[in-house]
Amino acid sequence: MAPATYSRFINFLQKDLAISADSIDVALRHREQDPGPLPMILWQYGLITLEQLDRIYDWLETA
Repeated sequence: MAPATYSRFINFLQKDLAISADSIDVALRHREQDPGPLPMILWQYGLITLEQLDRIYDWLETA
């Protein structure tokens, strides 16, 4: 993901889905140990709902 898109993605997570910076940081730390798509890590650790996961993938398709 390009840096500008990544920045917009993080902004989307925080502003539109109200995911805390702490939750995103937790997912990023887990991602270092167990690489995978950030949305799936957020969901696997219970940091987002299935509905939010769907919204994230919808956003990613149009980004």
